[in-house]
Amino acid sequence: MNLYAINAIYRFEMARTRRTIMQSIISPVISTSLYFVIFGAAIGQHMNAVDGVPYGAFIVPGLVMLSLLTQSISNASFGIYFPRFTGTIYELLSAPVSYLEVVLAYVGAAASKSIILGTIILATSTLFVPLSVAHPLAMVGFLILTAVTFSLFGFIIGIWADNFEKLQMVPLLIVTPLTFLGGSFYSIKMLPPFWQTVSLANPVVYLISGFRWAFFDAGDVHVWVSLGMTLGFLALCLAIIAWIFKTGYRMKS
Repeated sequence: MNLYAINAIYRFEMARTRRTIMQSIISPVISTSLYFVIFGAAIGQHMNAVDGVPYGAFIVPGLVMLSLLTQSISNASFGIYFPRFTGTIYELLSAPVSYLEVVLAYVGAAASKSIILGTIILATSTLFVPLSVAHPLAMVGFLILTAVTFSLFGFIIGIWADNFEKLQMVPLLIVTPLTFLGGSFYSIKMLPPFWQTVSLANPVVYLISGFRWAFFDAGDVHVWVSLGMTLGFLALCLAIIAWIFKTGYRMKS
């Protein structure tokens, strides 16, 4: 294992965050804070409790997941796409660095940035709503697992995309709508039976439900189902990345 190469790529990607801290950290925190102000502090005061949880606190896990998913994908996809765009990917491929080390470095950096952002947003949320965590270790576990899984997904998108428009298409047109429809602002138990069944086809429901269970000991689906679905998506992403490096798909052309 070439730890020096992993560390070099990791530090380079983390340094890019410091250079673009307004876009990487401050902007998402401000955007999420506005959700807390509008939905949590303002509208939440006039909403009934959901599963015995005040509405302002209820939406916190969903909002953290919204930022975590979008930023994990964005960080990882741009991190691997930009070397392809500039042509420096060939220097990386010709260096004595294995594919595993490349993935560990890029995905590790993207996941680290997302976890830092998620932690900041959680801390910020306590300024607007009272918040407690019923299962702290489970919360940290879901946070890390989700960040790693969707950083892998973003890595796949960064390799698949051949222009900046495609790079933004999946997060904007697929992931963000699925997150809003996945119970970020409501429990799917509040929906009619038919739409509850439809919602269960949305994979983001399981992520948000598991993360929310860690806070309030209650979720839309059983926590083990949430964990199983997350691990299944992680395994799928790993399989796709293994195929990409085995075939050289869009890496060598």
